[in-house]
Amino acid sequence: MTAGTGQHWRIPIGLALVLKLAGCTTLGPDFTPPQTPEPTDWLVQDDALFGESPAQADWWKVFNDPVLDSLIQTAYEQNLPLQVAGLRILEARAQLGIAVGNRYPQLQQAVGSVTAVELSKNSPNFIPLTDDSFTNYQVGFDAAWELDFWGRFRRGIEAAEANLAVSLADYDNALVSLTAEVARAYVNIRTLEERLTLARTNIGLQQESLRIAQVRFDNGATTELDVQQATTNLANTQALVPVLLKSLRQANNGLSILLGMPPADLTQRLGGSGTIPVVSAEVAAGIPADLLRRRPDVRQAESRAASQSALIGVAEADLYPSFSLLGSIGYQTSDTFNSSAGDLFDSDSLFFSAGPAFSWNILNYGRIRNNVRIQDARLQQALVNYRNTVLTAYQEVEDARVAFIQSQQESKFRATSARAAARSTELANIEYREGSVDFQRVVDSERSRVTQQDEWTSTRGDIALNLIAMYKALGGGWEMREGQAFVSEENSNEMAERTNWGDLLEPAAAK
Repeated sequence: MTAGTGQHWRIPIGLALVLKLAGCTTLGPDFTPPQTPEPTDWLVQDDALFGESPAQADWWKVFNDPVLDSLIQTAYEQNLPLQVAGLRILEARAQLGIAVGNRYPQLQQAVGSVTAVELSKNSPNFIPLTDDSFTNYQVGFDAAWELDFWGRFRRGIEAAEANLAVSLADYDNALVSLTAEVARAYVNIRTLEERLTLARTNIGLQQESLRIAQVRFDNGATTELDVQQATTNLANTQALVPVLLKSLRQANNGLSILLGMPPADLTQRLGGSGTIPVVSAEVAAGIPADLLRRRPDVRQAESRAASQSALIGVAEADLYPSFSLLGSIGYQTSDTFNSSAGDLFDSDSLFFSAGPAFSWNILNYGRIRNNVRIQDARLQQALVNYRNTVLTAYQEVEDARVAFIQSQQESKFRATSARAAARSTELANIEYREGSVDFQRVVDSERSRVTQQDEWTSTRGDIALNLIAMYKALGGGWEMREGQAFVSEENSNEMAERTNWGDLLEPAAAK
């Protein structure tokens, strides 16, 4: 509709009805979290694990190891993949802002132009009295607003909100994995250090055995066979040292990367060689009902399904006509006849137009309907994936529980075996010096001592590793980010210098 000076802005009755009805209809399904089986108790029961909810926000403190506490705090502040996960939250927050903005006029632009025009005198419709050379001046404002008649934009906001929840859960999941991996690397380092100490102790004992065998051979009490057997046994144990040193160096390198730094010597940060962290005899492991509320990956899978559910409504909206309001207003003049550029803002130069419009892709019905089917199939995939995520979560907890319990039992037997092997070595050496047994008995006992002590040490490390796995499976550790920024101050400052982020860089903006 167009009008000049003195005319009134009129809204047709049909347009008023469209405005009234817009927002009353929302296509697509309303998301309902899928139901999954929820066991009432864990399969594996043991007195060492009781059902009270554990303090999982800082579960690593059950080891009572200040070095481990410091490492996890450093990793939280400096780990690069975690920072990337935090940046994805800012991205999702900005995308939500776009989705919210779609509910308001989608096109809002100020326009202006100065156009020099030269008409062709040889054109078939040229009028000699026409001013064939002039300059046109125009300034104004255009707007277009597609009404959210079928809930397309409301569903888009739902999808964006769910995507923000996905990014938050992804960050929490990364934090759960990070705390567990730092603790795992630390336990591996301490286990390797103890194994290395034992290997060097046994090397010293076997060097003494070789010395005795050499003395007895030099005195003619034995054959060279004893010396060669002692040499073989010693060299075999010595070969453990470079293997353990290699693993220790690699474990240090891996921990360095988790801490957000290049591979470095962490000896000073670790406080020198230490012992394997020891856990208390009883550990709170929670109940199955806690699991779905705590695991970030379960929340992430649910949010993905919710986002996909909303996209069905977005796709279904294309099956129906879209209604829009279009308008423009401005001033226009030219330097022809009695007008000039100075008259641009005179009342006679005012122009405006406004009115409703609609469009309907009725010829694309088949493609649109198939797109709805695609979105529905993706929703069903997300629902099935959610159920599988829940099942996997229960499995991981059960696996970690049984591993923790059985590794404790294994450690008891390994301890007995290691002590017996050590005593056997002492007796064999005494009897050999007295000449009552041959050197083969010494070789066998020393070899057994090395093996049993090494396996006992590894099993003690496994106890701690399995407890770490259990807390990771329970979804512990992400609470440490509460009240904290998702992006480091360094990244935040760099982004603020480059782009106007408004208040989105504030910690509370992405919650």
